[in-house]
Amino acid sequence: MELESIYQNVIDGNAPAVQAGVQAALASGASADTLLQDTLIRAMQEVGRRYEIGDLYVPEMLIAARAMQAGLNVLKPLLVAGGVQAAGRVAIGTVHGDLHDIGKNLVGMMLEGAGIEVKDLGNDVPPEKFVQAAQDGAQIIAMSALLTTTMASMKKTIDALEKAGVRNKVKVIIGGAPVTSAYAKQIGADGYAPDASSASRLVKELIGA
Repeated sequence: MELESIYQNVIDGNAPAVQAGVQAALASGASADTLLQDTLIRAMQEVGRRYEIGDLYVPEMLIAARAMQAGLNVLKPLLVAGGVQAAGRVAIGTVHGDLHDIGKNLVGMMLEGAGIEVKDLGNDVPPEKFVQAAQDGAQIIAMSALLTTTMASMKKTIDALEKAGVRNKVKVIIGGAPVTSAYAKQIGADGYAPDASSASRLVKELIGA
């Protein structure tokens, strides 16, 4: 019953209740891994599903993701100590010249909610910082742009990955309001996601999770 109420509180976006519920469940003997898989990840999958069919909108999704994050913050030290492996490693950032980060933050939270390790590079990220993340072991580089004027930075980053000899070691996905799947193909990206829910699904497909 406790797990179901945590699950529901994530969907409802009740962060304090999620945090308290996770702490109580741990105190009564639930494992951190079970709480991650059966409540937080399952709840975010349901949030993503409802968003895709139009039952939820971005603000509600953001609130749910923050509630999930509150639970995840309690679990993280235990998951690390227990040696629970992340499903994959993603470096995410808004490209050089672009300061928008709401979409990027939501994608990051959705990915963490799916059990993926996320390195958030922030916004206005130059190509060399994405290259460094690839060299540091990221499996996927996820780039966001909200302005048509900054989309060119996505191509520059892919060129920089090629030049550094790491392009074949990572998958590159892109998203953001002006970005399209046609543009992703044009610049040689491995995938395009129109929203946070599909970005999470795309990442899992690309890393085989």
